[in-house]
Amino acid sequence: MAVWLLTPPEDAPLAYGELDAAERRRADAFRLPRDRALYVAAHIALRRLLAGYLRASARELEFARAACPRCGGPHGRPVLRGAGPGTPHFSLSHSRGAVLVGVAHAPVGVDVERVPRPERVDVCRSALHPLEQRELAALRAPDQPARFARLWARKEAFLKGTGVGVGGWTSQVYLGERSPGAPPPPEGWSVLDVPCGPGHAAAVATRGPAARARVRRLPPEAVLVGGRVPGFHRPRPVEVRHDPDADHARDDLDARDVPDAREEELP
Repeated sequence: MAVWLLTPPEDAPLAYGELDAAERRRADAFRLPRDRALYVAAHIALRRLLAGYLRASARELEFARAACPRCGGPHGRPVLRGAGPGTPHFSLSHSRGAVLVGVAHAPVGVDVERVPRPERVDVCRSALHPLEQRELAALRAPDQPARFARLWARKEAFLKGTGVGVGGWTSQVYLGERSPGAPPPPEGWSVLDVPCGPGHAAAVATRGPAARARVRRLPPEAVLVGGRVPGFHRPRPVEVRHDPDADHARDDLDARDVPDAREEELP
């Protein structure tokens, strides 16, 4: 499993032309330029990372949705259209000033959250598990926003990884600090905090055991026109939707050396 963190560049030429028509429509719908730029940077980062692992062209990647595990509808986890066995799973999240991408062999979910204002915590705390609410209330008021962001990042990463997504069931899942009498962690899943600086909280969830994961800092130039993800060879055109090079993808995800990206280890 690999987790990539990006601080998007400001006032720089993003590789907008690599997005597909649907992504461009969503990008153009943002009212604020900073929100539009964050969305574009996040999706370029995802495309270029997946293209690097698959040795494909970022422009040629086509996305679809897996079936929802609750209702079977076409709104589950995002997947590569036509992906075969061995193709990496992935997840994307962005919050003001930060982008997080997770790539793994097993289903994976990531989330990054900006630490909220205290009044926002008061409004949203009821969406936490009852024990999480009690753990939060036991903290000093100044410490509660950062803890809430961490809890919510874990929760959203897990729910995105399962394909269920955030909904009314957020209060049913306990991902707190393991207080006495706490429910067991979600069976078959690992949920880990991702270090990302004082202004944000982030987490990654993956199916199966995950004692550690590599956290890489993606340089801002990686999403610019003419830029690339450091450590990846320039892609050769591949019809990913037909027959992705699964063996290369698996090898790259396990052992690719990325000397130009600062790497950290999850706690």
